[in-house]
Parts: sequence; C-alpha cells; structure tokens
Amino acid sequence: MGQFVVSPTTHPTECGRFRASISVQRSQGNGSYCRVFRFDKTFASRDAARLFAVSQGWLQTSMAQPPAC
Repeated sequence: MGQFVVSPTTHPTECGRFRASISVQRSQGNGSYCRVFRFDKTFASRDAARLFAVSQGWLQTSMAQPPAC
C-alpha cells in the first residue's frame, strides 16, 4: 500500500473463531519500522478476519499521522 508493506494474518481461536492481525512495515533511507497490530475482536470465518485486517491496514497507512501505541 504505497510506501508500506502490509501483511494481514488470521489466527484460529480455541473456540473455533478467528482473530486478525497486521504487520505494517516501512523502509525509507536509513530508517525503517515495523508495527504489529493484534485485534481482540473475533470473527466467524477466516475470510472475515482477513478482510478486517486488510481494512485496518489500509486505515493505518492512509493516515497522515498514525496513532502511536
């Protein structure tokens, strides 16, 4: 997504649902960073969790000043 590499992933829970997470990476000149976001919300399907992760990745990379954790 532009100057960022966004990697969405899903993780099965013990109760059969799925959680979403994303890794946002950026490398520019001598500086780089990687942030991992794990979300508490669970989803009925792997596809729903992945769609949520992709949407959150898009939101993070489209903000002029992403929120600091």
